[in-house]
Amino acid sequence: MEARIVFHIDFDYFYAQCEEIRKPELKSKPVCVCVFSDRGGESGAIATANYNARKFGVKSGIPIIFAKNRLKDQPDAVFLPVDFDYYEKLSGQAMEIMEKNCDVFEYVGRDEAFLDVTRNTNSNWDEAKKLGIKIKKEIKEKLNLTCSIGISTNKLISKIASDFQKPDGLTIVLPEKKEEFLEPLKPTDIPGIGKKTEERFLEKNFHSIKDLKKLDVFSLNQEFGRKNGTYIFNAIRGIDNEPVKKREANIQYSKVMTLKKDSIEFEFLLEGLKQLCQEVYQIVLSKNKMFKSVGIQLIQSDLSIKTKSKMLKNPTLNLEELEKNVEQLLKISLEEQKVTIRRVGVKVSELSDLREQSNITNYF
Repeated sequence: MEARIVFHIDFDYFYAQCEEIRKPELKSKPVCVCVFSDRGGESGAIATANYNARKFGVKSGIPIIFAKNRLKDQPDAVFLPVDFDYYEKLSGQAMEIMEKNCDVFEYVGRDEAFLDVTRNTNSNWDEAKKLGIKIKKEIKEKLNLTCSIGISTNKLISKIASDFQKPDGLTIVLPEKKEEFLEPLKPTDIPGIGKKTEERFLEKNFHSIKDLKKLDVFSLNQEFGRKNGTYIFNAIRGIDNEPVKKREANIQYSKVMTLKKDSIEFEFLLEGLKQLCQEVYQIVLSKNKMFKSVGIQLIQSDLSIKTKSKMLKNPTLNLEELEKNVEQLLKISLEEQKVTIRRVGVKVSELSDLREQSNITNYF
């Protein structure tokens, strides 16, 4: 059986890079792309920072005020609001270039995708390298965007490899080099292994992937549960049989608002969410769409994010049903909530055309 060849393509500091394309003079400066909140001033968080800003400890997710403090001695630092429409346009053009160069294209997000190129390259690793260089070159020439590509026999290793030589990297992990590539890495280099899990490993003096391989699957299952334990056991060995599946961008409609005060009071949060339900409903109505998935987003005072979503039995365009499900999701989310909530959001997805659903009568 011929080995699969899978690409993971990841754009470098995507939002900030898009801004540098629009204004080339930004390239030499620390650039922060920000999600400003409705409270005005410096309220909000960093969406993406370029490498000049990252040198000073600025990274995505931190409050804007923290970023400004870390860049206080950099008078040329730039803080820009997000422009999702512009980023979406560039992303779409880049995805078209990728899709035409592969057997199977899997959209992951605005700045990343998986490509199965097994047939396209005749399972030849030299051809895979040439194809990777070709894709990078075409994206750079047409859009002036740089990206990093990881190439291996599966999605897991390719995703790790794409982060290995950022920015503008190309990393190939041949099947016979898999262990040599993985073993020196830290536990957190494996997707899905976070800081808390790593801390538990460090307590047991496991510092690298090689160290983790001393643990058997039963010990991992006992420590982390069967599902997570089995995943860790396989991942540290580079085992991943998940296929690259054709997936387009999942269009959704959403609205987010900053609350007048941080709170965990159910009625207060529900009031804000119901206002957002009205706004989202009007958007969906204007687009002649129905939705089958409802979700809420809670941005906490520490800027960490909690999300809950629910799949409905049938597509609908019913405001009461949207509000009812949002209320249920909020109740579930607040059951063990300790941290106050700063911003709330509502989204609908799994959209279908209203005209195609004319036989369904429960949407008014």
